[in-house]
Amino acid sequence: MNRTSEGWIWGALGILIFSGSLPATRLAVISIDPWFLTAARAAIAGVIGLALLIGLRQPWPARRDYAPLAVVSLGVIVGFPLLTALALRHIDTAHSILFTGLLPLATAGFGVLRAGERPDPRFWLLALTGGGVVAGYALILQPGANLLGDGLMLAAIAICGLGYAEGGVLSRRLGGWQVICWALVLTLPVSLVAVAITRVPDWTMVGTAAWLGLGYVTLFSMLIGFMCWYRGLALGGIAAVGQMQLLQPFAALALVAVLLRERIAPGMVVAMLAVLACVIGARHLSIRSTQS
Repeated sequence: MNRTSEGWIWGALGILIFSGSLPATRLAVISIDPWFLTAARAAIAGVIGLALLIGLRQPWPARRDYAPLAVVSLGVIVGFPLLTALALRHIDTAHSILFTGLLPLATAGFGVLRAGERPDPRFWLLALTGGGVVAGYALILQPGANLLGDGLMLAAIAICGLGYAEGGVLSRRLGGWQVICWALVLTLPVSLVAVAITRVPDWTMVGTAAWLGLGYVTLFSMLIGFMCWYRGLALGGIAAVGQMQLLQPFAALALVAVLLRERIAPGMVVAMLAVLACVIGARHLSIRSTQS
């Protein structure tokens, strides 16, 4: 099997795991504070990551790698988990998943900026159009939607795209699973303190579903998913494997409909397809820009 094919397989596994992140987060925040959830998932995954790095005798990152690792930590370990957990206190899971359709655009945009390239102006036009579709759906087709929840989701997507792009570049030097493990270790002192500060006052109030949600976002979303995803990006290329993100909203909606029994409005599917069209067009332009 060649590197590209292997990269697509690892990328697909990562996306399937990520598809369960928002539904699992929704289950967790029913009875777990979003701040504690963010700290706990990072701390537990960080301890596991540290054990893996020590057990497999991985060398320390070079000095030049610490700043990119800090960006990865800010984007995918702190920013996205916290902002989505806060957002899901105000909006339902299906509505939040609509915003993940913008994630490929955010990743591609930060990837372009990270590489210092000048994309076709139509790339930015399509990116703005995709964002406009999401905003239009939230404000016009769902006038009762919570603007705070929508704003938190937009911020989460932006910062996650930055973390994805930086991690994809860094994984070529450190390796896919090493990137997320070192990023988790970098935040471990802060996450452990945060767990102590935000601890749940009454554990008996936390239901089984919330524990399962915490377990999923800790072991799968925070660790295993990123191991697969960053390995896929390193083997198959950020631009190519990054297109697997197009499948995430649809897989996540299917999980929401089956597991959480939330209603999927037809307008939401139409809006997501429109965003998908913008993403495909923008992705094509970003690839052409990179190659030219």
